[in-house]
Amino acid sequence: MLEKKDIELERAVLIGVVTKEQDEAKSKEYLDELAFLTFTAGGEVVKRFTQKMEMPNPKTFLGTGKIEEIQAFINDNEIGTAIFDDELSAAQERNISKILNCKVLDRTNLILDIFAQRAQTSYARTQVELAQCEYLLPRLKGMWTHLERQKGGIGMRGPGETEIETDRRIVRDRISLLKDKIKTIDKQMAVQRGNRGQMVRVALVGYTNVGKSTLMNVISKSDVFAENKLFATLDTTVRKVVIGNLPFLVSDTVGFIRKLPTQLVESFKSTLDEVREADLLLHVVDISHSNFEEHIDSVNKILDEINSNDKPTIMVFNKIDAYEAVPFDADDLVHVKTKANYTLEEWKKTWMNKIGNDAIFISALNKENLEAFKKRVYDEVREIHVKRFPYNHFLYPDYEEES
Repeated sequence: MLEKKDIELERAVLIGVVTKEQDEAKSKEYLDELAFLTFTAGGEVVKRFTQKMEMPNPKTFLGTGKIEEIQAFINDNEIGTAIFDDELSAAQERNISKILNCKVLDRTNLILDIFAQRAQTSYARTQVELAQCEYLLPRLKGMWTHLERQKGGIGMRGPGETEIETDRRIVRDRISLLKDKIKTIDKQMAVQRGNRGQMVRVALVGYTNVGKSTLMNVISKSDVFAENKLFATLDTTVRKVVIGNLPFLVSDTVGFIRKLPTQLVESFKSTLDEVREADLLLHVVDISHSNFEEHIDSVNKILDEINSNDKPTIMVFNKIDAYEAVPFDADDLVHVKTKANYTLEEWKKTWMNKIGNDAIFISALNKENLEAFKKRVYDEVREIHVKRFPYNHFLYPDYEEES
């Protein structure tokens, strides 16, 4: 982790709401994730603000009193950025910026910024720019606030609107150009996928920062970039892997996240073709995370969106080395045992038991239980391969542990 002395971090406050659909515990968890996103983007969280409300204020998202409290804190503590956990409308963003007199971002804007930082290839940069343009288009009016102070009159009838329309046309033209560019690259990538022949394809999927790239490095003996930050991997990496004597292809895809911006889902759907065309999914889960079940649901929703939720799937529960159950005193009559108190063995007896052999518990970092993992993947890939090439099944005997 970077020390503050190594790089000047941007001071920020985080802002969330507590509603009927999102209680205090859920709001705290979302703000924890927002804090990690802020750190990934290069920010330092100084303070968090939350407000209970039935529904967001259409003008300023929060109530007047809370906005004034945030404004006072920002002025007193030299805060440069206010980050909201929910997506703001163009009007809300403009109004809040005027009151707080600092940079105002929402969760979508923050994620787009991280994607822009992480994009390495031309393809990823094109996808991110498309998402940014689609996010920017309805917010262009805010860039002409210097004209709002002049309420019409001589010489002020129209120029502002003309400039906005000019900008909108430029952005629309850019969106059209980027979409055409992505279509061209998609065709090239489709040809590349076709050239890989009939090898069995395995795709790593999962929530962001669950250890997919680390697992990819272990099984493919390659050096895919892995870091303890969100969205360390944007570009899909494909490697040829051999387990036993059976070769197959493994792809490491972009991590998913809750409240993933619609613009990113759309622009990155083509990247997820690797998932759509995979024969087998390895759904990697960070079991040490307190809300890994919700992460599983978030990933499954996106898999459903791209019509990939019915593929053969092995659930890979990673980071067992970091898993810690909250101690529970059976003699304590006040507290009731919850999932937080479950040991790994107790978890295995829950709904995970129904998955049977399709649930594997490993530590990719410490290489724990990797032989069992390799055997399970080998057996599944072999079954798919034999169905595809029934005449050469004798080439691939039962898996034997590597020495």
